[in-house]
Amino acid sequence: MDKIKIIDLEVFAKHGVYEEEQVLGQKFLVSAILYTDTRMAGKYDDLEQSINYGSIAACITAFLQEHTFQLIETVTERLAEYLLLQTKGLKKIQLEIKKPWAPVGLPLKTVSVEIERGWQEAYIAFGSNMGNKMGYIQQAIKALKENKSIRVERVSSIIETEPYGGVEQDVFLNGCMKICTILPPLELLDVMQQLEQEAHRERIVHWGPRTLDLDLLFYGNEVMDSERLNLPHPEIEKRTFVLEPMSEIAPYYRHPVTGYTMKELLERLN
Repeated sequence: MDKIKIIDLEVFAKHGVYEEEQVLGQKFLVSAILYTDTRMAGKYDDLEQSINYGSIAACITAFLQEHTFQLIETVTERLAEYLLLQTKGLKKIQLEIKKPWAPVGLPLKTVSVEIERGWQEAYIAFGSNMGNKMGYIQQAIKALKENKSIRVERVSSIIETEPYGGVEQDVFLNGCMKICTILPPLELLDVMQQLEQEAHRERIVHWGPRTLDLDLLFYGNEVMDSERLNLPHPEIEKRTFVLEPMSEIAPYYRHPVTGYTMKELLERLN
């Protein structure tokens, strides 16, 4: 991916734990590496096809001067989020904020916080087999579209499927969607579970009936094994109701562990 770099932009702003830092202010140095595609801009000599580094420098300056935070970590996190949300074509950012006059009472040149944040592709499976099934699904998709940190890029057809797991219950409506998000996996999971709660989801019977079920299938090539979340979702290869809609919206998406595409996994299951 191409990069546009801004190195050591000087900004006088009011951030710090101590009261005098928030009143008197101090100098900060900001460096940003902007990951984007500069091909069309370079090919046609057209600034509209690129990211205007002058505008970004002005945005950085305004953001730091219009806000006040105690921690440099907070400044860096909030600024990265702001730039990712506001800047067309910005896929990822490396951001470093230096504090040359850090009040620690010791001889040091500077302290800094450096982070890397970006838009990440992810896939979510959705389903419902209680009450207004289509209504619950449509409301969840709408809520995800309205979340500023999530871009819903593609939604599969909604199919009717038999229940999975051996519990006697009504048929399901199922599908999958492709999103891009700046939320890390567990924060994305929090959003999904909040939507389930708003749909009055009750986790009483394992694989039992539910008003709304949202499963995080893939988060880029992330592999995670934790109490709250396993990535990729461990049941993908066994579930036709996941592989059919995934094969519709992303047939050549490759499972980061098995190496098989969604189309291949569906063929193997069938």
